[in-house]
Amino acid sequence: MSTELLTDPAGAMANAADAAPGLRQAEKTAHENNKLHKRLCRLVGQAVGDYNMIEDGDKVMVCLSGGKDSYALLDILLTLRERAPIHFDIVAVNLDQKQPNFPAEVLPAYLDKLGVDYHIENQDTYSIVKRVVEEGKTTCALCSRLRRGILYRVAGELGATKIALGHHRDDIMETFFLNMFFGGKLKGMPPKLQSDDGKRIVIRPLAYVKEADLIRYAEVKQFPIIPCDLCGSQENLQRKQIKNMLRDWEKTHKGRVDNIFASLATVAPSHLMDRSLFDFAGLQASGEADPNGDIAFDEEPCAAPAVRAMAAIPGVIALHKSVQFDE
Repeated sequence: MSTELLTDPAGAMANAADAAPGLRQAEKTAHENNKLHKRLCRLVGQAVGDYNMIEDGDKVMVCLSGGKDSYALLDILLTLRERAPIHFDIVAVNLDQKQPNFPAEVLPAYLDKLGVDYHIENQDTYSIVKRVVEEGKTTCALCSRLRRGILYRVAGELGATKIALGHHRDDIMETFFLNMFFGGKLKGMPPKLQSDDGKRIVIRPLAYVKEADLIRYAEVKQFPIIPCDLCGSQENLQRKQIKNMLRDWEKTHKGRVDNIFASLATVAPSHLMDRSLFDFAGLQASGEADPNGDIAFDEEPCAAPAVRAMAAIPGVIALHKSVQFDE
């Protein structure tokens, strides 16, 4: 027993009292961090189940850019793989685009520490983009096309059945408004789709996850973030305008952004104008009342966004159920 404690019990008690607030704060922080991890696992599990993203025997290629989103995607999928009753493999893939000052040693060191299978693909797309795109113009479109083609090829070489991208809920909504405002289309970024070459399925397991949670999670996990010197360095992008608009709405009109996200999964083709989705020309009066017929605006409160019906596949349902947590 400490001599100091025996000779100065009052001082020892004072020191313990001083330490108590710090201990309580540490416990509170740990609790909040644990809740965040559970929430992310639950939301990713829901998205995987809702859209049948991962099946038994899949080999999932996780595209790792060095940003917060792809780090979180890999981290959470590794957690779900440990808990899932189905078997699927994971391989992390990074495309080294030869950007100036890119720290090529960071990702291999991180992945070696995790003990995860990985592949680094070296392709100098940076020089191509800088040569083709005029100074000051947006590089995202060309960079994305080049990167996509390379990743499709690599997926085939690695035998991957699914390509997992780190796009989150905010990315999906921003893309929706970008297409509407600047492209004249009602088109977004689906949680699951067929690759351009028709040979792979692309999935976005973070589809239900808010960017704010990913920012905090990256801080908690202390991911070794690598900045992008192409799109990340261009300040006046249309996407940033949309991001600011959504951020302002979130501050001034609580619930509006949630309702927008919910609307992407609750579409009424008969109340839009796309003739390829609904046969307006052939529409005839049925003689029966339609409660949803001539109603342009639904005044009922919008249902909370998040979960569609579970895909009726036992393995996927089991995976979904295995990651249900209480917060």
